Amino acid sequence: MEHTGPLSGIRVIDLTAMVMGPYCTQIMADMGADVIKVEPPRGDDTRYISVGPEPGMSGVFVNVNRGKRSVVLDLRTEADATALRELIAGADVFVHSMRASAIERLGFGYQDVAMVNPNIVYTNCYGYGRGGPDSDLPAYDDTVQAECGLPYAQEMLTGTPGYVGSVIADKVAGLTAVYATTMALLHRERTGDGQEVEVAMFETMAAFMLVEHANGAMFDPPLGPATYPRAVTPDRRPYRTADGYLAALVYNDKHWAAFVDAVRPPWAGPEFATLAQRAARIDTVYAGLSEIFLQRTTEQWLTLLRSLDIPAAPVRSLDELFDNDHLAAVGFFQTVDTPHGPVRFPGPPAWFSRTPGRVAGPAPRLGADTAEVLDRLRAATPPKAAR
Repeated sequence: MEHTGPLSGIRVIDLTAMVMGPYCTQIMADMGADVIKVEPPRGDDTRYISVGPEPGMSGVFVNVNRGKRSVVLDLRTEADATALRELIAGADVFVHSMRASAIERLGFGYQDVAMVNPNIVYTNCYGYGRGGPDSDLPAYDDTVQAECGLPYAQEMLTGTPGYVGSVIADKVAGLTAVYATTMALLHRERTGDGQEVEVAMFETMAAFMLVEHANGAMFDPPLGPATYPRAVTPDRRPYRTADGYLAALVYNDKHWAAFVDAVRPPWAGPEFATLAQRAARIDTVYAGLSEIFLQRTTEQWLTLLRSLDIPAAPVRSLDELFDNDHLAAVGFFQTVDTPHGPVRFPGPPAWFSRTPGRVAGPAPRLGADTAEVLDRLRAATPPKAAR
């Protein structure tokens, strides 16, 4: 498939596995980059972790590795390590998700790669940053969620520590790796200088959680605990209605005044009139609204709240996203023909007027492009002169 998008012309050597790194490079592929996924002989483990149309092509793998080329190399052998160095020589970006000690043992740490291609942008996708005592610990989404305070925040909501129902640490770190890598590419465009980039899941998620939850703990002396109360009050959940559930946020003063005028809750007196007053009584506000929303159906509430320009939405299942009218209207899903039939992918969520991205193509079978990539590489490399 022809590469389009703002990263067209950028070649990425991708030594990532699982979700964090592959999600980063999947976005780059959708944005036009030529991504060469280098896999060990056994392949990326995500090939085998969920259902798929054939062995080694699980749904998770197919989605986060779409549009890439798969080259199998056993980097423990000198021949294959040499082939990777030759690929690196013609690349713009090198991304890996191994622990620092592992990539160094293979001979592909930053200094090794920069000797081959000094202008390359080299992105490390780690669990923990190299400067700390946990740098060599294994890291997965569950453990990083635990470290960054997510299950603690969920405990405040539900009474029991829990993970959120998404591999959020992997994905947020993957998004961070995308913007960090493209920033480094912009710097190279301006100066000609490549550089090393490090993105760690734990640090990324600590920053992510502390956006709002740092709150009073940021100040010296602290003005309160590291918690944003509205986000963790136990009553912050979809409201039960007469026939289902509804998400609604009667938040700012304009929303509140319109809601009170239309619904007339008997308890909503002047002590709730301003955002600051409601924030100080957030548990009372949520509890009162929970009682009110039981009085009408979901559709009745949606009609009323949307007429008042108050944010409101039904609670949908994940399967319903595939039949969502809005997503259909904006062309969110893109169907790609693959060797095992058509696949409807969730497309790039960012839109560009001049260089639009698109689903870059199907995910590769393990090693499907090894011969083609290496043959072209050898054809383009002049033989060494005899000595």
